[in-house]
Amino acid sequence: MSPRQITVLGECVADAFARPASAPNELDLHVLPGGGPANTAVALARLGTPSRFLARLSGDVFGRLFRAHLEASGVDLSHVVVASEPSTLAVADLDAQGQAAYAFHAQGTADWQWSSAELAGVDLSSTACLHTGSLALVREPGAAAVEEFLATASSRATISIDPNVRPLLVHPETYRAKLRHWCDLADILRLSEEDLRLLLPETPLEQACDVWHAAGARLVVVTRGSDGALVSLDGERVHVPAVTTRVVDTVGAGDSFTAGLLHHLGVRGLLGGRLTALRLGEVAESCRFAAHVAALTCSVAGPNPPWQSQLPQYASQIIV
Repeated sequence: MSPRQITVLGECVADAFARPASAPNELDLHVLPGGGPANTAVALARLGTPSRFLARLSGDVFGRLFRAHLEASGVDLSHVVVASEPSTLAVADLDAQGQAAYAFHAQGTADWQWSSAELAGVDLSSTACLHTGSLALVREPGAAAVEEFLATASSRATISIDPNVRPLLVHPETYRAKLRHWCDLADILRLSEEDLRLLLPETPLEQACDVWHAAGARLVVVTRGSDGALVSLDGERVHVPAVTTRVVDTVGAGDSFTAGLLHHLGVRGLLGGRLTALRLGEVAESCRFAAHVAALTCSVAGPNPPWQSQLPQYASQIIV
């Protein structure tokens, strides 16, 4: 079965990786297109799902880089807003394990300026699932317009949300205050264990899932890095192990997991509406595929998810 379109709404960020320069007292920055929603849209398109990205892209040098990257990956940009504001820049500092800590330059940038008028004309009739999250849901002035758009879209498409908490830009309390409403809108909540610790400190995984189920999210998936993922469907749970690989860095791994999950569900015709017929075994199978896609992303530098045609080739990098 050919998957229906998945629409992704959110930011595209210039990920700058610091490198030692040849001259003393200098630093080189290697810039790659990133941002959680953009990474997810790219991964979906590369896996073979028709992927449309709703974004506000600047006309600056970074915005042109974003557009070229998204188009080269096959992402539909027909509803992108051409923004006059500058692009968002995130400077990543990688530790010895390839984990990234970010410093953001995001004041007044293009990604957060959504208006209701810009989103009002978006046609979702061909969209099986609308995925969003990260900073677009919490950064003003556009966050309110995005929430309003989600509420309208929830009557016709499956809603997927990844909070992707960024405490350096927005205090976790802002996410906590909004998360119950997001769960009321969402069918799928995918978040990392680090997100969980920021949103519900000292709360066991299973209890946190039950809190979010009670708020309205039917499917909750908590990714735990090398410890795999906990899948909870209406309180029925299963653990999916991680796929071991030689890690270059973990940038974009969670976004690739989300894309793998949504792609696998979509190919099987399981997206669209409220997921009332979804079964735990089906979700577990999709998460096993998602773990494979995330592992392959970790095996290369930056947010560079695999193409569908490359999956067998990349599989040789997986350690079994």
